[in-house]
Amino acid sequence: QVQLVESGGGLVQAGGSLRLSCAASGRAFASHAMGWFRQAPGKERDFVATIGRRNMTYYSSFVKGRFTISRDNAKNMVYLQMNNMKAEDTAVYYCAADPWGSGSSRQGDYNSWGQGTQVTVST
Repeated sequence: QVQLVESGGGLVQAGGSLRLSCAASGRAFASHAMGWFRQAPGKERDFVATIGRRNMTYYSSFVKGRFTISRDNAKNMVYLQMNNMKAEDTAVYYCAADPWGSGSSRQGDYNSWGQGTQVTVST
């Protein structure tokens, strides 16, 4: 398993941008698919985006066109660039690692999770 630590959360106005970072430790990072999930207050945790080990990306419908996931295998980092943010993007955002490598929207495919970082969008 890899260990994950998110950073970059905070308060942003609606229409603004924020970039989340996730630092991974472990030698097998490049073979993992990486994903971002989020959990809003009182709701279940939802899939946001994933990037496979060959850099294929997949997004949920509610962030497609606004969010971009990327990775830097040399630095063991994964990022989530969030643009044109909306109030409904307010949530705790989690980084996760999928050892199967292909990228998945299913939480059960991920075996490592970060502690989460809070993102709040004000209107």
